[in-house]
Amino acid sequence: MKYPKLRWLEVGIRAPVTDNEASILVDTLVQMCGRGVLERDGWLYTYFEEPGDLSGFIEILRSRVSSAIGNEEIHLVTRWQANEDWSEKWKRGLGPKRITDTIVVRPSWVQFNPEPDDIVIVIDPGMAFGTAEHGTTRGSLRLLARALKVDDRILDVGSGSGILAIAAAALGASEAIAIEGDSPSFEALQKNVEENAVSSRINCVEEWADTQSLQAMGPVDGIVANIETGVLCSFLPTFRNALIEDGWLVLSGILSMEWPRFLENTKAEGFRCVEVDSDGEWTSGLFRSV
Repeated sequence: MKYPKLRWLEVGIRAPVTDNEASILVDTLVQMCGRGVLERDGWLYTYFEEPGDLSGFIEILRSRVSSAIGNEEIHLVTRWQANEDWSEKWKRGLGPKRITDTIVVRPSWVQFNPEPDDIVIVIDPGMAFGTAEHGTTRGSLRLLARALKVDDRILDVGSGSGILAIAAAALGASEAIAIEGDSPSFEALQKNVEENAVSSRINCVEEWADTQSLQAMGPVDGIVANIETGVLCSFLPTFRNALIEDGWLVLSGILSMEWPRFLENTKAEGFRCVEVDSDGEWTSGLFRSV
């Protein structure tokens, strides 16, 4: 029998970092099993499953963070967070978000009266990344709506909550393969797919994406990937090989300050950017093969 977790360890970290170092810091926290990162008053907060050795865990966390950003001037605070409090924390402030003229994202606990042409996507993030609260998700949705054609077959790499795969199915994709290796995120993905009644057109795959698996799933008409910039760059050759000849690529998770260099990488791998979406400090792009 699987018992529910009674509490989570909330960790708050503050350090003098550049925007790029802040992105690295967030990635480090997520890699260490933080299930989401919140920014509040200059602090980054994330939540971990209760460790067996608290002091040892904090020592390892501090060491990993210091090494990642190259700075030992780190302020770290912890406190216990009841499991039910975590759920309520996600719910506070989340409401329906209109992303395009027709795409609306709402949590399941919020009612919404749609317009006749609205496509309403119901998302409960759980411990997964992927709500319309984040600029990378909004940018991905806007570009996806422009790129996808009815009956397209697509890959959603690092699917998180499944919001992009679900949107693709709602927009008319014949199949969306949603790839997610993080178990709590995969659970949220499956629940959201069922909630939106698109199980027949979304293939949920619980694994970490790699070159071999992505190429085996192709050829596809399009790929969406809202993940860390460095990972996107490493996957560019694989994306090209997994796409049909005139396929499209929606890439997000890129800080605007990283965009010029990222664009050079995409050109070197045989892609041309046909549309750019900027949302706050984040930039997303729609690409096609040259």
